[in-house]
Amino acid sequence: MLISRFKQGFKRVLPAALNDWLIGCIVVPVERAVVRMVLLESEQFLTELTRLFQKCRTSGSVYITLKKYDGRTRPIPKKGHIENFEPADNKCLLRATDGKKKISTVVSSKEVNKFQMAYSNLLRANMDGLKKKDKKSKSKKSKATQ
Repeated sequence: MLISRFKQGFKRVLPAALNDWLIGCIVVPVERAVVRMVLLESEQFLTELTRLFQKCRTSGSVYITLKKYDGRTRPIPKKGHIENFEPADNKCLLRATDGKKKISTVVSSKEVNKFQMAYSNLLRANMDGLKKKDKKSKSKKSKATQ
């Protein structure tokens, strides 16, 4: 049955010789691993972000993005008007990923100060493994150009 589904999907593409060959083969569909974004509370987000930083300490990167979030879960239609949608307050959507695991949180304007203090402390604690840039002094550059 699986082969017949496979053949039906590619009926136009497959030549007759390949079609006969497929009858003897076992076709196993492979699904792509989908990494889902996990929406967490702010405290849980900070603990998971700490785990991401620790996991990527020796090699790898952690990507963090921030954007304004108004609470919509569906895109705005191109034509027409928005269906009576009023955002309650300003919110911020934070996302973090290491390429394999994705986490996110929504921070409301009421709890921004508390979250920002905890977030900045977390960043300070985990940014110690960064490599410093080699800065060349201006005097060496000016001597080289003369």
